[in-house]
Amino acid sequence: MSSPLLVGMLWVVFGGSHVGLATRQVRTALIQCLGEYGFLTLYSLIAAATFAALIVGFADHRWEGPPGLGLSAVPAIRALCMLTIAAGVMLLVAALAAYARLPMALFDQPIRAPRGIEQITRHPFFVGVAMLALAHVLLASHLTGTVFFAGLAALSLAGARHQDVKLLARRGPAYGQYLERTSMLPFAAIVSGRQKLVWSDLPFGPLAVGLASAVALRLGHDSLLADHGLWLIVAIVGGAAVATVQSYWRSRRTSAKAATLVQS
Repeated sequence: MSSPLLVGMLWVVFGGSHVGLATRQVRTALIQCLGEYGFLTLYSLIAAATFAALIVGFADHRWEGPPGLGLSAVPAIRALCMLTIAAGVMLLVAALAAYARLPMALFDQPIRAPRGIEQITRHPFFVGVAMLALAHVLLASHLTGTVFFAGLAALSLAGARHQDVKLLARRGPAYGQYLERTSMLPFAAIVSGRQKLVWSDLPFGPLAVGLASAVALRLGHDSLLADHGLWLIVAIVGGAAVATVQSYWRSRRTSAKAATLVQS
């Protein structure tokens, strides 16, 4: 089996299970059988296992297969892609810092007026990943890399759309109003007048950490997929686990505050 085909098949397994298990019909059926936390545990285990297999497959075969676009040889395109990657990493870090407060976070966080990074895009994590991935599609020197990063971009954009549709159906008009005031495409809501950029609300600290992270990732780029991608797997899966725990505790605190207000 060719390396690009192998990576493509691994993407089908990971992406298919990741999105398929989250569809309303499948999710509802599994929750009825396993409960909310049982479903979340099953979903997380399957996602971690299929993601690990995908990373290992790409790490072990990334230098194989026909050539990719390899546009890093064009200085202007390379510079634009590097800036896009840096901006994507900045959005990623800002998203992780704000995740537990976002309406689309786990455990149905409260829907409030958009602020901070949400003014730029309501899906900073998905958009940040898509920006990073699309830039790598242009830069990849082998078709295996092109397939890997194209799959990453496609899943990110499809995941953002799927999440909006799912949450609109589940959370109703409140989430619909949130959609009307925000945009997935960065700055689109601001340009259209649906949102106003409040500079004092922007998370400059996480954005600065994101920029520093982008520089660090570039300096260590050649070793990111060392040991079959083990450290990248640990970082991504571990980050997802931390975000889940943060959402859980925020949900518990919000519920406790609401109960206190009712009792008083």
